[in-house]
Amino acid sequence: MKTNMIVNCGPFEDRLALLEDSQLVELLVYSEDKKEIVGNIYKGIVKDNVPGMGATFVDIGLERTALLHFRDVVPEFLDIEELEDESYAKEIKNDIYKIGELIEVGQNIMVQVEKAPLGKKGARLTGEISISGYYMVIISNKDYIAISRKILSAKEKRRLKNIFLKIKDKNVGIIVRTNAEFHNEEEFKKEYYNLIKTWHNIQNKYKDSTFPQCIYEENDIASIIIKELIHKSIDNVIIDSKLVRSKIIKRLKGIAPEVIKKVKLYREEAEIFDAFGIEKEISKIFHSRIYLESGGFIVIQQTEALVSIDVNTGSFIGEKDLEDTVTITNIEAAKEVARQIRLQDLTGMIFIDFIDMRVSKNRLKVMQTFCEEMRKDHSFHKIYTSSPLHMVEMTRKREKTNLLSSFYENCPYCHTVGRVLARSSIIDSIFRRLERAEKYHPEDNFEIHIHPWVYEFVVNNKLSRKRDFHFLWKFVNDSNLALDQYKIISLKSNKDITNLYKT
Repeated sequence: MKTNMIVNCGPFEDRLALLEDSQLVELLVYSEDKKEIVGNIYKGIVKDNVPGMGATFVDIGLERTALLHFRDVVPEFLDIEELEDESYAKEIKNDIYKIGELIEVGQNIMVQVEKAPLGKKGARLTGEISISGYYMVIISNKDYIAISRKILSAKEKRRLKNIFLKIKDKNVGIIVRTNAEFHNEEEFKKEYYNLIKTWHNIQNKYKDSTFPQCIYEENDIASIIIKELIHKSIDNVIIDSKLVRSKIIKRLKGIAPEVIKKVKLYREEAEIFDAFGIEKEISKIFHSRIYLESGGFIVIQQTEALVSIDVNTGSFIGEKDLEDTVTITNIEAAKEVARQIRLQDLTGMIFIDFIDMRVSKNRLKVMQTFCEEMRKDHSFHKIYTSSPLHMVEMTRKREKTNLLSSFYENCPYCHTVGRVLARSSIIDSIFRRLERAEKYHPEDNFEIHIHPWVYEFVVNNKLSRKRDFHFLWKFVNDSNLALDQYKIISLKSNKDITNLYKT
């Protein structure tokens, strides 16, 4: 099986698609307005020390100062001469208020975001720096090994502990993740050395950078691609941005130079997602009814609490008897359901209602097919087959923003009851069409008519300055349009040319 990662970097949205044998199986969307900062590491400056709260406020370059409790300060990272005395350093660890006395306004400090800002509250910080990998999390200046509670086998826990005792350095703490279960020492070694290199790079950047500044982004597109590339069996990463590709290669040189050859720049004229047929696939993702090749179909319904998936034979009548027809439909559905779970990133409780089969051998065949397809999924999940309702029940852990939330937002009219296409997605769709227009009509000028709700988003985010084209263009507030509707008007011909550049 050949696996390619296709990356489209837009002015407001970055999109990452995973293709297995040219079939879309995963799609990730990262937009500026939903940028995740938890896990990011900053060089900050102490702005205020409040012993009464047992905390200090640190400027890390965000709108509000962030909170750092004295108990979360790592004394070894404070550049203070007194801490060279080992007995004094030990005494300080047992008294958080003495730590507070050592922190001064204007002092530089390395911190990591533990909780994102919420409303009027600033971010919550920790001085205990950790860097996550696929199999492990390394923690600076600690000396222990902790193993995930979800690994239940005592024998497997002992095996993992013995391996990590050989691998790790004395001043590094390790949390062994559930993903490490049944994997081998070579895989762990490779990731451990990569994470240590990353930590050394962070320390060097801390020394060289001015403050306040982000010195490590846990969730930027380059970091995400690097993690996927190192930990998954990916043959190629094809990316349409020179800047992001250069950033990836620069980082890989320090941690995994052997995979640099897999990162390729897309140079063709056609838009990258069009060329690989991904744009058409995206337009079908959230259709509740998904048709199978045989003529059957599945229906997916998402709610806050659970996801229900129903399998139907549809127009498929088979060639032999009903049992044969149902079995063929269920096997085909099992493959498609597994793909849709990964593609739509369905999480929480998932109920799958396959069509009833009389023969136990056929039921087993369908379950084996489904479980085999779900093994390709890297997200933690459990499948339960003995439901009293004769349904397949499963749970799947949420590890990132749900794809539905990335593409859609709450309707401004019905107050969260319904969902409409996200404004960031609408704007990126417009920019993609303007890129196509630039290739075929570089001498024309354009007006882009959008709904007032979208226009408000444009003004608030100063999107009129986000992108330069060879022609003149501007957004126009148009109350006659639907929420997700827009028009691109050619000023040369005074015609609506939106559909000329449709994906």
